[in-house]
Amino acid sequence: MLYDIIYILVGFLLLVKGGDYLVDSAVAIARRAKLSPMVIGLTVVGFGTSMPELLVSVQAALVNSPGIAIGNVVGSNIANIGLILGISALLCPLPASRSSLLIEMPFMVLACFLFVGIGMTGTIGRVPGIALFAMLVAFVSWQIRRSRKAEKAAGASAESLDGVMSLWKALPLLIVSFSALVWGADLLVDGASDIALQLGVSDRVIGLTIVAVGTSLPELFASVMAARKGQTDIAIGNIIGSVSFNVLSVIGLSAAICPIRNSSEGFALDYLLMIAICLLLWFFMRTKHLLERWEGGFLLSVYAAYIAWTVVGI
Repeated sequence: MLYDIIYILVGFLLLVKGGDYLVDSAVAIARRAKLSPMVIGLTVVGFGTSMPELLVSVQAALVNSPGIAIGNVVGSNIANIGLILGISALLCPLPASRSSLLIEMPFMVLACFLFVGIGMTGTIGRVPGIALFAMLVAFVSWQIRRSRKAEKAAGASAESLDGVMSLWKALPLLIVSFSALVWGADLLVDGASDIALQLGVSDRVIGLTIVAVGTSLPELFASVMAARKGQTDIAIGNIIGSVSFNVLSVIGLSAAICPIRNSSEGFALDYLLMIAICLLLWFFMRTKHLLERWEGGFLLSVYAAYIAWTVVGI
């Protein structure tokens, strides 16, 4: 058990420092590339922190395990909003930009509705999978072009870059920080799982709690560190990007490799909660253009209730 405790401590340290350096490098890249922090959060940070979900779901598709492929994405999306944004908002209220309210969040909700609509047919085939992925590529390309024009119009090109980390330092640091997040999550999950097994906790409970949350730890620490540093656009963009990436890329690529059959079986409530919590986040953000602390606490309580219901099975 001593080694397991060491794994947990080292994993936690890697997650903290990885999230810290990830935010610093992402901000530097945004300023050097004349992109908004929101777009960097949506693309580089959001996609990078979702790589564990992609690897898990693609592997599940290859071995014809539709339950894992679907459950991984749906569970991660619920955790991204309920757990991660909930905790981030408790630390620091998260303001919403006009762009996120009018473009990014509606796109996220639309992606989830499309995913659920296709999934409820019973099979997510190759053609729908490719279409979902193409939708993501088109949206990201448009967002990058739009952001560069907006930053240029706002005079970003004349902004002093003195003291800003250079790209040749920021890019390697970004890669190292991503690696630290993934490695740290793996160590923490391994250590916690071993301790749970030694204490007699069932595999089912471990899978629904430790492993499910473990794949969301990169997003959690990236968003929490961004919120602590006042980079709220990156914190929000990370989650919106992760949810959109999970639906359009993780499911899209998985279905393109191997059609996901029986994709609605046993997931009706999970689908419903994923849609509901996305709409709830959008509603909270629209009321005062801010995700307040009490709203973050409410999202966190919804996630806690969902985990309790899943584990207890009531």
